[in-house]
Amino acid sequence: MGQFFTLLKGGNKPSLIAAIVNTIIAALKGGAFFLTGNVAMFAEMMHSIGDAANQFFVFIGSALSKKAPTPKFPNGFGRLVNLVCLGAVILVGILSYETIKEGWHHIQHPVASGGLAISLTVLGIAIILEFAVLYKAGKEILHEVGIKGSILAPLTTSFAHLKRAKPATKLVFMEDLVATSGGILAFVAVLISHFTGFLQAEGIASILIGLMMFYVVGKVFLDNARGALGETDEQMLVHIAHLVSDVKEVKDIQELEVIKEGEFLHVTLVAEIDASLSFATVDDIHDVLKDLILSQQGVSDVTISFDEDDGVKTWNHHKDSKTVLKTNDKK
Repeated sequence: MGQFFTLLKGGNKPSLIAAIVNTIIAALKGGAFFLTGNVAMFAEMMHSIGDAANQFFVFIGSALSKKAPTPKFPNGFGRLVNLVCLGAVILVGILSYETIKEGWHHIQHPVASGGLAISLTVLGIAIILEFAVLYKAGKEILHEVGIKGSILAPLTTSFAHLKRAKPATKLVFMEDLVATSGGILAFVAVLISHFTGFLQAEGIASILIGLMMFYVVGKVFLDNARGALGETDEQMLVHIAHLVSDVKEVKDIQELEVIKEGEFLHVTLVAEIDASLSFATVDDIHDVLKDLILSQQGVSDVTISFDEDDGVKTWNHHKDSKTVLKTNDKK
């Protein structure tokens, strides 16, 4: 049990913060829905419940994925966070369906809801809190990829680097982006319904929120399915190839793999060197390459082997400067 709590300390912090915030928001929205009967509020309540449960699971999964390898699981537990995310999106998918179904029912049988002040107040608080979590997740993305930016960067630059973010951070960012957008949509729908008498607006908002939730389900599912299978990080592969090629003793790269394992990258390198080098020199080259590769963002382990240079250039991967990471993108 002590080891479990120790692992929790290393869990993804944005997902824990998001889970706590969404639990509070879900309780507020649940109370508002009970008092007002507002369908848009129901959709937002379901959304927040799904997000909170999702993010609690992801936090635990991200923590357990850092468990050290064991004799029974020598490759470690890195992909556990992907499996947890895959399980978590099932819950969001169910809640998405219920949200759309309730919205459709309200469109067919519109009913006026009361408590305008309560609905707008709760939605306003929820939007502010969700936006704060979204901003925090954006900052974490920039931190994970080693980029500094302006005060607006977490809401702008973070989108460009979303693919390189850790699975848990990416899920929090996407969920809270949809949650913030959904809160604004529900806020507008409540106003339209109250001041124009177009009661179906709340049902339409509920359906749109449900569809946005389904988008997150699909996106997160595909991303984590690739992660669970073991996906090549093409950008980091080109970057590491570029660094290894710059080591003067390396004549060629015979083989290079950079595989994503949850939040970590596992690197396998076969380099060609001069056959006349002494064992001591080769050992020094091994240490230089190992330290160089392990210093890169997200790399947790590296396996290096050597072969004699055959004089034939094997490595022909494209080395476009646009795809090579900046040298400051390190831990």
